[in-house]
Amino acid sequence: MLARDFQRRLLALDPVEHRGRVRCVLPTHIAADGPNLPLGALCRIGTGDDGQGAAVMAEVVRVDGEGITLSPFAQDVPILVGARVVGCGRGDRVAVGPAFLGRAFDALGRPLDGGGEPCAECLWPLHGRLPGPLERTARPVMVETGIRAIDGLLPLGIGQRIGLFAPSGAGKTTLLGQIVGQAEADIVVICLIGERGREVGGIWSGTLDERARQRSVMIAATSDQSAAMRVRAVHCALAHAEHWRAQGRHVLFLLDSATRLAMAMRELGLTSGEPPTSRGYTPGVFAAMPGIVERCGAVEGGGAITAILTVLSETEEIDDPICEMLKSLLDGHILLSRTLAEKAQFPAIDVLRSVSRQADRLMSQDHRAGARRFVQSLSTYEGSRTLIETALYVRGASAAIDAAIDRHPAMLDFLGQEPTERSDFRATLARLSDLFGGAP
Repeated sequence: MLARDFQRRLLALDPVEHRGRVRCVLPTHIAADGPNLPLGALCRIGTGDDGQGAAVMAEVVRVDGEGITLSPFAQDVPILVGARVVGCGRGDRVAVGPAFLGRAFDALGRPLDGGGEPCAECLWPLHGRLPGPLERTARPVMVETGIRAIDGLLPLGIGQRIGLFAPSGAGKTTLLGQIVGQAEADIVVICLIGERGREVGGIWSGTLDERARQRSVMIAATSDQSAAMRVRAVHCALAHAEHWRAQGRHVLFLLDSATRLAMAMRELGLTSGEPPTSRGYTPGVFAAMPGIVERCGAVEGGGAITAILTVLSETEEIDDPICEMLKSLLDGHILLSRTLAEKAQFPAIDVLRSVSRQADRLMSQDHRAGARRFVQSLSTYEGSRTLIETALYVRGASAAIDAAIDRHPAMLDFLGQEPTERSDFRATLARLSDLFGGAP
């Protein structure tokens, strides 16, 4: 074991120090005449008056005939023209393993929880090992989240990738915390991008209980950190998830949020000279996002990564380019409604506008029939809401509307659930059957 570890370290060793000098310093990036490294490589940039002080890590975001463009991971540091730039070895590897469970880290693997540096079991490629199309599989096994609206009407399958679309104030963070604490998974990998520092600590120490933390690893890049750190954090978190999937484990991967990731990618794209397109997003964003999604999923004869990606929307009308792209890439989407949240319904899931593309494979015949009747009845009520609430509807005019009115309070009670309440799947099916099991 020691011999293999020594051999791996020896093969990764680069005896040549690749150097260059800073030639231009701008607020968002740094231009240097070298070293000649590929995109995504890491460098150390000297600071201080002589450029030889404490090093700042930076990522190569552009390579051209004049040199390289770097995006520093730290901001507001005294980098001057002429400072030395040195290429780093093993910047494309992430330390992973059991020692990281129950811990929180930043995008460079530095502890955020006050603990010491963990002992890495192995190194995993930062940008992953994508399985081939025929290596992927779709398992007809449901992930029980303990949330009636999801398990009963919008089931989540092992290896499925879904989006949690939400405007501000719709209870997205609370719902994520409930899923982490209740969902059935071997390992949970949480990636927080662009969050406020206070919220990162609140999620780790407050939202997650001790049991949830022990099976989790969190990678966070807060809103005050550079775009390069925010983008790298996602790849780092996915590397942890892929490592556990390779061990045959079922991993629940939570990304909050994909929108802030796209914004960080846009910032890096503009820095590297890409032209802005729709809503200012650069072509690289639309090229990179499918790769993020495809790193998740189940593989034949191995483990699975079940992914939940939160997507921020300005309003309840999901029409911006990132939302539309993710809806086309993911295996389903759950929409949270601020209107429902204002009515004190939690979780504020808009069932009629949400979709699980794996639902038919995950539901039994009776379950499918009950869920379909639930949605039909809710749709009938919502379509007639104006007539009902203005007293223009005359009872007896439609048997379907009459039945929807009678069942509506019970349906709202089914959809509503306290953040600390876990609904057993059999109890969820029993309540659905009581409502619609014998309905025509």
